[in-house]
Amino acid sequence: MKFWKYHGLGNDFIIVNNLDGQTPIDGERAEQLCHRRFGIGADGLMLVEKSDKADIRMIIYNSDGSRPEMCGNGIRCFAKFVYDKAIVKKEVITVETDAGLMEIEMRIDADKATAAIVNMGQPDFTPARVPVEVNQPQVVNYEIEVEGSKFQITSMLMAVPHTVVFVDSLEDETVIRIGKLIENARVFPSKTNVNFVKILDRENMILRTWERGAGYTYACGTGACASVAAAVINGLAEEKAKVQLRGGDLIIHWKERGDIYMEGPAAEVFEGNYTNC
Repeated sequence: MKFWKYHGLGNDFIIVNNLDGQTPIDGERAEQLCHRRFGIGADGLMLVEKSDKADIRMIIYNSDGSRPEMCGNGIRCFAKFVYDKAIVKKEVITVETDAGLMEIEMRIDADKATAAIVNMGQPDFTPARVPVEVNQPQVVNYEIEVEGSKFQITSMLMAVPHTVVFVDSLEDETVIRIGKLIENARVFPSKTNVNFVKILDRENMILRTWERGAGYTYACGTGACASVAAAVINGLAEEKAKVQLRGGDLIIHWKERGDIYMEGPAAEVFEGNYTNC
């Protein structure tokens, strides 16, 4: 099986071209391939498939074999792959995902895609859509208690479920320990991604994300979008802000509180053949 390895700010993915439909991969197989000791190693795996609704279709699996609806860093890598490999040679690409159709504007240099601007759609704060089981019109600055600890959260559907917690300091052990607790809290029937955000000023913030199904990653594109939306709705940030992640920076713009646009890089790491099939 031929594969390619890509990353967006350290959030890494295996990409497999399945346009001919001859490389079936399910969640169990994706988990094996993503294993960093016994497989190729990655935060997720993406399949390139044909679409009758868009230029191309993206199917994505997390490293634990679960299948999220979308991935912000992943879709930039996916778009770079299909552009650079001449599968979809357009500067504006439409991609079918389980979260709907996504539009990506490519940044091109010497006929190679170096970065992309993705229209990520609108955040949905409706509890039933997140989903989060609370009796509130919105989950904004809402207090929950998890195993005896209380947290002020803002939750939304940003293609996938996201929960934002504003903090004064960021320590890896806290992100891991508390991230696991909130991800699996009973109020989230489908679990949730958990974003810990330190506000620097109204146009800059630091983000650390515990991802549902992948753990502590170097970057999360949908998480960056959710964090800016949460900061704006809580009166802490402007509509356009730089988000500093473990692997680098993303520019997020919630234009007039409509669609959110994410801008950031993507890079190819290597290609290879996996023979343990």
